[in-house]
Amino acid sequence: MASGILVLAEHESGELISISKELLGAARRLADASGETVTAVAFGSSASAAGRQAISYGAGAALVAEDPGLDEYTNDAWTAALTAASAAADPSIVLLGQTNVGRDLAPRFATRAGTAAAMDCIDLELRDGRLLMTRPCYGGSAHAQYTCKTDPQVATLRAKAFEPLQPDASRGGEVTPLNLDGVSSIARTVARNVVESEGVRLEDATVVVSGGRGLGGAEAFEDLRELANILGGALGSSRAAVDAGWVPVASQVGLTGKVVTPDLYIAVGISGASQHLAGITGARNVVAVNKDKDADIFKVARYGAVADWQAFIPAFIEECRKLRLTEK
Repeated sequence: MASGILVLAEHESGELISISKELLGAARRLADASGETVTAVAFGSSASAAGRQAISYGAGAALVAEDPGLDEYTNDAWTAALTAASAAADPSIVLLGQTNVGRDLAPRFATRAGTAAAMDCIDLELRDGRLLMTRPCYGGSAHAQYTCKTDPQVATLRAKAFEPLQPDASRGGEVTPLNLDGVSSIARTVARNVVESEGVRLEDATVVVSGGRGLGGAEAFEDLRELANILGGALGSSRAAVDAGWVPVASQVGLTGKVVTPDLYIAVGISGASQHLAGITGARNVVAVNKDKDADIFKVARYGAVADWQAFIPAFIEECRKLRLTEK
């Protein structure tokens, strides 16, 4: 009978990414409430280091496939690898992050396993022995709850929806090699474009300053970048700004971009299209600056300024500088 929780531990050169630590925290809390075990699984050249770190963040054991062929994510190879890990661990629950990897891998793995997947979950709880999975719907204006009758129950979790545990290097657990004989990919990487980024990653930022079509051009984003730097945050944008070529696609916030969950989200010149609002439902505080008093962004904003950004933002930057000097 299936039991336990299997967590996909994504990592960069053996260092767990933030959402993997959050997954382990969520899994550990579920396991403590049910008496289940937590097993992490990691792929790639530094999988063993990632597995050991996963144990310090709450896993009771780790399965690792230290195969250089898995350093680069490909859907077919990672689906086969995760299927093998699931067969070895026989879990009742499999958790992945709502990352580029997780959102691509979870549906295919679930299909291969003969089960279903709930995507982008923001809450998990056990009810009558089954996993109750909560996720946003209708662009974040409502929440839906799901259960799955088949095992393993598969869910991807939204970044920052769950708190990681404090790492404990003394926590014991076995790291076991995973046999993946015959696993390979028909996909090949033919080119790679590396986009350099500065400062805080958009997904990890506690403050995000975003601009939209209302800014009028690429030059205006320099003011927003300055404000983001002062606040120790990251620069984001709407899809319209990306489509116009003003900012790189990596800065796009929304349903077709990145879902962010900062403590403070400042939207400048963004009207508030539903696909953009779906990307900021987890923001604790939204501040909107727009000269159109009827813009939809004001419906979700805690604070709003009906103003021309060219007058408002420079003055706001100056006040933020004064506050920083006062703090020092």
